[in-house]
Amino acid sequence: MKRILFTSWYSGLGGGETDLLTLADALPATEYECQLLLPRDGQLGQRWRGAGRRTHFIGYRGASTWFVPALWARFRVVKRFADLLKRERIDLVHADYHTLPLIAPAARRARVPLCWTVWGWWFRPKPWQRAFFRGLPAVARSRAIRAGFLGDPPFMPAAELPVIYSGVDTKRFHPQVDGAGLRRELGLRQDALVVAMAARFQRVKGHHTFQTMAERVLAEAPQTQFIIAGDDVFGVAADQRYRDQILERAHSSLLLRDRLHYIGFRDDVESVYATADVFVCPSDFESYGKANLEAMACGRPVVSSRRGGPSETILDTVTGFLVDSGDAEALAAQVLRLLREGDLRHQMGRAAHEHASVRFSAGAAAAAQKRYFDDLLRLS
Repeated sequence: MKRILFTSWYSGLGGGETDLLTLADALPATEYECQLLLPRDGQLGQRWRGAGRRTHFIGYRGASTWFVPALWARFRVVKRFADLLKRERIDLVHADYHTLPLIAPAARRARVPLCWTVWGWWFRPKPWQRAFFRGLPAVARSRAIRAGFLGDPPFMPAAELPVIYSGVDTKRFHPQVDGAGLRRELGLRQDALVVAMAARFQRVKGHHTFQTMAERVLAEAPQTQFIIAGDDVFGVAADQRYRDQILERAHSSLLLRDRLHYIGFRDDVESVYATADVFVCPSDFESYGKANLEAMACGRPVVSSRRGGPSETILDTVTGFLVDSGDAEALAAQVLRLLREGDLRHQMGRAAHEHASVRFSAGAAAAAQKRYFDDLLRLS
């Protein structure tokens, strides 16, 4: 039995944190004991403990993109991390970006191999950080993330940063999930056509574009209903301001007031996908777009902006449609097409389910990640 310590500076449940939970669930429990290090408790820690796994809390400040590796290696918390690794007899560390400059020197002190996952394209290393990152084994969650992280020209060979896609729990996300309960909860007719979105409040996620798209759709299909799930996950002031602006606009719009339902964070997000006839991702950019794959696994066609990860996971005109970022008119046109053409909608939904279940299942992702972990352990 190998002990892996995962780290996360974020304690809420965004895409990266959901990915972490899905991976831990899919790794064989007979071979790996998965533990978690957090700076504070929250939804992620609660879900982790709910699965019967150990969680450690050590307060620390997460790194910004400007960190200086040599300076951060001298912080006092590094010794506390190293002591934890020794005390728990950890065999391998899997780190997130914001903990990396602290846990990497701790792992060296404890002589424990370490790897990390690149979840954000915006983590592009500064010149003084490049040697630090060249020396650390890592994988990227999409080709778009890898390209953004490495830069142009790349500061290290792309082959040294393999891509392992995040997996979808197909036992949780599948076409048989019941959406009738959420329709009753929101007072929607069971035969109403519904368009949905699921994302935390952040400008890049494109709630404003979704609202404009919804107004365009309602001008031609006035009985359509819209659902947006998600909330301000991480308590960032700019995200809170954006949330307030979006909700105020929705409330003040005569078209949207009775047709657009903001339902907040949902533990049962699969019911949102099941309720929808069409799922929309209006983001300006998506590093990966986990919600798209979850909706596809539930048998829903997706209309998404193409920039970033969605161009790698959505088969345009087969499992959904890809449009340019910020183009509310194009989003509305494709949504209207799917709402009007039931046969096409169902055909794309079936193709979406098959594509997500075969190519992006949690089992396939965990098998690839397990091979990567096993190689690191074998070389250590």
